[in-house]
Amino acid sequence: MTDEAPMTQKVDPAALGAAFPRTHHVLWLEFGDRKDFDDPRKEWRRLFSELLGTFALVLAAAGGGLLHAKGQISLAAAVVAPGLMVTAIILFMGAVSGAHLNPAVSLAFALRGDFPWKRVPGYIIIQLVGATLACLFLRWVFGNVEHLGATLPGPGYKDWQALLMEIVLTALLVSVILGTASAAQNVGAIAALGVGGYIALAGLWAAPVSGVSMNPARSFGPALVSGDWRSYWVYLAGPVAGALIAVAFALVLRGRGGDVISRAAGSGVLDEGALAAKAELAEEIEQGKVVPPGIADTDPQPTGQ
Repeated sequence: MTDEAPMTQKVDPAALGAAFPRTHHVLWLEFGDRKDFDDPRKEWRRLFSELLGTFALVLAAAGGGLLHAKGQISLAAAVVAPGLMVTAIILFMGAVSGAHLNPAVSLAFALRGDFPWKRVPGYIIIQLVGATLACLFLRWVFGNVEHLGATLPGPGYKDWQALLMEIVLTALLVSVILGTASAAQNVGAIAALGVGGYIALAGLWAAPVSGVSMNPARSFGPALVSGDWRSYWVYLAGPVAGALIAVAFALVLRGRGGDVISRAAGSGVLDEGALAAKAELAEEIEQGKVVPPGIADTDPQPTGQ
């Protein structure tokens, strides 16, 4: 080993060809900028994102439940639709608001210390508004039929059975979210596939028991617009209790939240030294001091081709 300082070479990213800057741009579009997510001046944009996302989710979930009750689509279609919708929502707007779409999720992120408590009321209120607007739309299109796709205990099942199911299903859902999210943001393909896939899977086997809400906002919209509040307490208490359990699971699996380690947990980076090295390497690549592996061996192509 020598005491000589390592030589750094300034590299013009444009000289690396179109692939590198395009990749950087694609990653920025997918994961966004943490500063934007924390900027209080852009809270209106995040709230609109939650409004739109929750509207879309409840439209698919309650609409699917309504059409299944009318015998026009299968149960499988009704429960897979919201999972696919969540996948799409995370991919197209997760970087804006974090794609919580669920009061239980916002609560869990806040309890982990990854989401400011002062932003929780606004998120929850706007999620309830989005769910209500979706059900108002369904009532306008179909009329007040089939409880507007409300979640209710299935035939032959009692409230306590549905409650237990909602607690367990929500605990697992929020565990998936906390394990794949970046701090309080559901972003990227891994989170989209993990969360959307879990929602679809849970619905495929457990929908006959509780309707698989896992989301107080999803159950609030149909209950308010249809006027049928039967068993709503199940779909409020169950998801909240499940979220608390998931936060406890996350504490055991990944330690306390609210720090850089927790923000990297979703990508499996738990060692502080490895995290620091990764951050340093990313900064050097961004500054053009280091050429990313695989690009150094590629002949630069003239720009404009």
